[in-house]
Amino acid sequence: MAAETALLRDALESVFGWELLQVGAWGSRRELLAGARTRHAAVAGTLAEQRAGVALNLVARAAQLPVASDSIDAVLLAHALEFAPDPYALLREVDRVLTGEGQVIILGFRPWSFWGLRAIASRGSFPPGLQRLLSERRLREWLILLGYEVVPVRRYLFGMPWGGPGTPARMLRRGLTSWWPAGAYLLQARKRLYAGTPLRLRWRDRERVRVLAGLARPSTKDRSGDSPR
Repeated sequence: MAAETALLRDALESVFGWELLQVGAWGSRRELLAGARTRHAAVAGTLAEQRAGVALNLVARAAQLPVASDSIDAVLLAHALEFAPDPYALLREVDRVLTGEGQVIILGFRPWSFWGLRAIASRGSFPPGLQRLLSERRLREWLILLGYEVVPVRRYLFGMPWGGPGTPARMLRRGLTSWWPAGAYLLQARKRLYAGTPLRLRWRDRERVRVLAGLARPSTKDRSGDSPR
């Protein structure tokens, strides 16, 4: 938690606006939002998390946020996708509430790392409640499909997932050897809106659009030669 709080202080330096929403509780307090520079910052979580003593501003399902569309400047998903039953549905919901040029920041564990292997090898889920691990590549593909511009990924957690807690500096810096795998990543992306240039339709195309858009009028003339019906 200390390492991720320090990492997010730097990542949130470029996040401005009115509203920053953290979806999913990660930690018992608002540690990750300590470096927020928006006018407001809130945490949305489940009723079970609230009953566990987590300080929440909003109680709701992650994939069904009671938030107006295009109203949030930035969304923080601190390992929320790894606990979600349908991570892509959660991303779609985040895309709905984000404003144009809004940002999404995602923290996740790397599957092929000591931390990922620790999660796979544990008898129970590690951390508790973990559903799956998502690779950086898959998340990048999903975000590009939704029309996001992904900035270079930052990797961290170069310590081991066992033993005593390490200092944030040691967890953030790269190991002594370049091959030492990081245990987690921070992926940051910006929502892009592309304005299309309207094309002038030809006369026949305009007529076709007008006909398709309206209701067809039935003819009163019987083509077989009989009297009108």
